[in-house]
Amino acid sequence: MNRIANKKYSPKYVVKLAQQLRLNMTPVEKILWSKLCNRQILGMKFRNQHPIDRYIADFYCHEIKLIIEVDGSVHDSRKEYDDYRDNFLKGGKYTVLRFSNDEIGNSIESVLLTIENCVSNLSKEDVSLS
Repeated sequence: MNRIANKKYSPKYVVKLAQQLRLNMTPVEKILWSKLCNRQILGMKFRNQHPIDRYIADFYCHEIKLIIEVDGSVHDSRKEYDDYRDNFLKGGKYTVLRFSNDEIGNSIESVLLTIENCVSNLSKEDVSLS
């Protein structure tokens, strides 16, 4: 069977919503994006507001299947949904990192160090599987 037949695509409404979200990033998302874009983290390419199946990842690195989510106060009341979503994505072999608005706004260096450590570990795993 060819690879195209097995590839899953996001529904069109999800793709359109991702395009809109790219144009309307929150101030905290803009801060993190300014640190992730242009391969600033160990040479890895990140995408912002990237559709994956029926979900949209705030930031995504395809090479190592890393998803980074920025959680504002709205996530306080939707923990069950976020857990379900994360479990669905982890089932697809994605790694999900979550950071609060406060973490990004108040300690961006710590957030970046966590991301770099994760990228480094996932890159090592990828090499050992080859």
